[in-house]
Amino acid sequence: MTPTTKTFWRNFIDGEWVDGATDERILIDNPATGEPIAEVARAMPADVDRAVAAARRSFASRALLDLPPAERGQLMFEVARHLGEMTEEIAKLECLDNGKTLANGRNDVKLTMRYLQYYGGMADKLEGRQIPLGPGVLDYTVHAPFGVSAQIVPWNGPLPVGARSVCCALITGNTVVLKSPEDSPLSLFKFAEACEKAGVPKGALNIICGYGHDAGAALVAHRDIDHIVFTGSVATGKSVLRSAAERVIPCVMELGGKSAGIVHADADLERAVKSAARGIFFHAGQICSAASRLLVHRSIYDEFVSLMVKEAEARSVGAGIEGHDMGPLISARQLDKVEGLCRVGVDEGARLATGGARLPGRKGYFMAPTVFRDVHPEMRIARDEFFGPVVVVIPFDTPEEAIAIANGTDYGLAAGVFTRDLSLALWTADRLVAGQVYVNDWWVGGVETPFGGTKRSGYGREKGQEALLGYVQTKNVGIRL
Repeated sequence: MTPTTKTFWRNFIDGEWVDGATDERILIDNPATGEPIAEVARAMPADVDRAVAAARRSFASRALLDLPPAERGQLMFEVARHLGEMTEEIAKLECLDNGKTLANGRNDVKLTMRYLQYYGGMADKLEGRQIPLGPGVLDYTVHAPFGVSAQIVPWNGPLPVGARSVCCALITGNTVVLKSPEDSPLSLFKFAEACEKAGVPKGALNIICGYGHDAGAALVAHRDIDHIVFTGSVATGKSVLRSAAERVIPCVMELGGKSAGIVHADADLERAVKSAARGIFFHAGQICSAASRLLVHRSIYDEFVSLMVKEAEARSVGAGIEGHDMGPLISARQLDKVEGLCRVGVDEGARLATGGARLPGRKGYFMAPTVFRDVHPEMRIARDEFFGPVVVVIPFDTPEEAIAIANGTDYGLAAGVFTRDLSLALWTADRLVAGQVYVNDWWVGGVETPFGGTKRSGYGREKGQEALLGYVQTKNVGIRL
């Protein structure tokens, strides 16, 4: 077993590092080699009960809620400081258990610190309002926390995605039980260490690692949770919502995507290609808002595909810790899924311009950067989410046709448009059904900008000031003087 900083990691419950109720362990492997690197204590439903009870006690004690908001913000600043001191260790862990490049691992820490600092600064700025009702009456609103927030985090970006929802919950006075992803949980254990060092009250944050079918299911169905934050697939999201409906639990749902980028005839072609390539090949395409569909005007279609193939074939693929451009997929299961869907595309009649299969002679889970051309909108590869480094390129003739194709899936997470014509850009952005629209670049935005989906891509918003509204409920107080 290749050593990391340690080879066995326990769950973090009620301010303590604890074994699982059954002493079972989950084996964590390195997706670049397929070899085991660590074990984590497997959380079972009994551990979920223990973690939820700790979160409930902490919430009932008002340990967070009675802190002045500015002091809650200071806690987040302290967590960020301690996390920054662990940057190199966390970056290496992200390479080893997640398949990220070392640079991306460092950037994940930097992004996480930015979330903590941003929301730490927002802690004392979430204000209610006074409502005039006439003489003798004082009426005002306050933002009240829900209580115990159950959070399930995806494996593609566990640290920043987990930290941003935890941070929103804590600064608004909620307490948290977070289930980390069993494929790549290690960075979130380092986050728990940073929270412990910063002095986050015991029980306010609990992090457990378990499988979705037992620990995850037990968490979202638990009778003592008040709020759910879920990021993951549509299929699992439906299951979470069924559990939430039984107890009428409010949810923030960030689900899948099949995001379309429209490249109009007048677009800066070189810029559009480089941006689209980054949008699909970054982190091996394992990003919900990846640029997985490109709709290109027929007059520039062949040239665009040719340039896109060059971008794909220029990328070096290998272990991220070795400095390659693109690392592996997260697991053998994910590699099989992506490669299998590529075979479906070929059977449907789409043409492989490059890639389409795993890289031969590799121990790890490496998929070749892949470009499909001559794709029709009704094909499965144009409608199903790969969650891998595969882009489908579809021709169009008119702006109206491009909009119809772009909006023609069940998803509505992100979309993009490339054009030099500002009027056309605004016309297109207005008609795209998506939670965010990028113009002349992919992933325009930042910590400050709201992120979330429409249609089957979910509801609620993460990031930006709007995210905080998903963690509070408005309480009205009316006083007869």
